[in-house]
Amino acid sequence: MYQNNLKPLNWNPEPGIGYTVHRRSDGGMYYVFSDINEKTLKHWREFALQHLLDSDRLTRNLYDLRQIQSIPQQAIQVALELNSDPAARHIRLAVVVANEAVRQAVEEIAVLTTPGGVEFGIFTDLNEAETWLDQPLTKLV
Repeated sequence: MYQNNLKPLNWNPEPGIGYTVHRRSDGGMYYVFSDINEKTLKHWREFALQHLLDSDRLTRNLYDLRQIQSIPQQAIQVALELNSDPAARHIRLAVVVANEAVRQAVEEIAVLTTPGGVEFGIFTDLNEAETWLDQPLTKLV
């Protein structure tokens, strides 16, 4: 399901960051967050902005937040900034959560995202998220 040979990922792990990312077989990305600290947010923001610059087609991304217990306000602000980028209109984003606090924070991000931006789906089951991501992307157009 996840391959790193489709197109360059250009992601480098650093000590102290609380996420990993892999290329999905459909060309999108699979993020797994284990900690949302300041270093993680800075690294993720820079990585995501770089990929938005290269975004030229519809993409499916999966964010696995099941290890996260709460989302700080700073993370919400970074997410809103990234989702407001014009290139974000090319993204279908499935977010998998494990608790209500994280679900509410992700819903806040979805509501505040610029209209015409990222298409959100919020799930508690990874397989349901994958099924939703696998829907034809023509629905975004």
